[in-house]
Amino acid sequence: MSWTEKLDATKAQLRALNKTIPDATRAFGGLTKAVKESAGPLDFKTKEYVALGIAVATGCESCIALHVDTLLRAGASRAEVGDVLAMNLQMGGGPAMMYAAKALECYDEFAARG
Repeated sequence: MSWTEKLDATKAQLRALNKTIPDATRAFGGLTKAVKESAGPLDFKTKEYVALGIAVATGCESCIALHVDTLLRAGASRAEVGDVLAMNLQMGGGPAMMYAAKALECYDEFAARG
């Protein structure tokens, strides 16, 4: 499955979950909005870099697709994403390297689609 297909499937799964448990997903969405849009010291893109790092560290491919997509929309460069992935390698070793490679592959696929 391509990363684009994975992103589309993830979004479809989340829509189905939203219909099934709307109160819970709405509450989670509120938390997400509060965290990402807060006027704290970190900007939105930096927060997304943190989220990508956690996605790689935990091996969540759906999370990788969502956060890489968001980072590209926020103007992240391949070099910036690579720097985040390097930190994952330093902190997570071999398993992080495997998911870092997947995240870079995802970035390249999404960047190529324009």
